[in-house]
Amino acid sequence: MDKEQEEMQFLGLFDIYIESYKVIYQWKKIFSQITLSLILPMSFIFLAHMEVYHLFFSDLKHSESQLRHTHTGTAKYNKISDHIDSELTSLWLFIIVYFTILIIFSLLSTSAVVYTIASIYTSREVGYKKVMSVVPKVWKRVMVTFLCAFLCFFIYNLVSFFLLALWFVWAFSMRVENDGLANFIFVIMAIVYVVGSVYLSVIWHLASVVTVLEDSYGVKAMIKSKDLLKGKMRIALFFFFKFNLLLGILNFVFKKFVVHGSHHMHLGVLYRVGVGLFCLLLLFTLMLFGLVIQTIIYFVCKSYHHENIDKSALSDHLEVYLGEYEPLKSQDVQMESYQV
Repeated sequence: MDKEQEEMQFLGLFDIYIESYKVIYQWKKIFSQITLSLILPMSFIFLAHMEVYHLFFSDLKHSESQLRHTHTGTAKYNKISDHIDSELTSLWLFIIVYFTILIIFSLLSTSAVVYTIASIYTSREVGYKKVMSVVPKVWKRVMVTFLCAFLCFFIYNLVSFFLLALWFVWAFSMRVENDGLANFIFVIMAIVYVVGSVYLSVIWHLASVVTVLEDSYGVKAMIKSKDLLKGKMRIALFFFFKFNLLLGILNFVFKKFVVHGSHHMHLGVLYRVGVGLFCLLLLFTLMLFGLVIQTIIYFVCKSYHHENIDKSALSDHLEVYLGEYEPLKSQDVQMESYQV
């Protein structure tokens, strides 16, 4: 990276975008290889699942429509009912397999990109074979952090559901006369829930970077991530919002013109395939930039908190991944404070 660590604390979001582009462009060979082997399959799976889910859903709707027009207790009714049960089982199995594969590719991609950028930062020799040999070992630690984040989300959603249930009971008891107040409270609760979800998501994404570059993982990485984001949370939130906005737009375009394109007779097959490939191109580009940017944000946060990353110590930390992993003490990996 071109910037010295002391200077990185002054980077704004646009500067981070430029720095990320420079890193990808200067090391385009290794990032192209990582993209083709990990990020491209992940992007394809993400888009393809919408088409498969649509097929499942359409089949279920058709079967349920037939069931409504069939007399109860007849052989045909029982046959259609069994078919619906089988379809629902297949759908749930598909959803489980899809999320499992997506999470695996996501964590592998994160591990590969973060390790590559750290190697570039420490001026280590970095090649595709070396990165891919390290990724499975880094991935184990990233998986632990992901599971901790998943547990946090689960508890957060459980508490939110409990509060929503209390609101529903209260709103029902107050009935129509306080409908306006009940709706106002519901809107406030919804806003707080969204803000909390985004906050947890930002912490988790940065915690994944912390897991690769430091000796902390799991809960410790989440706590470290939260501390690092102090003072730079606005930048992280803006990036996360823009990233998810673009992801949402891509999702909408793909569903509109590819998944549901068959409903529009004027849209030919070649047109749908072209739009699908275009969405795939934009998606894996967006995913690659997102992973690089969140790693750059880590270095910005470290610089902002005056935590100087010792390149030789970080290099030694990365070297450990090439052998059997042994936990390192924090002082071995990092990080002496510097004075600006």
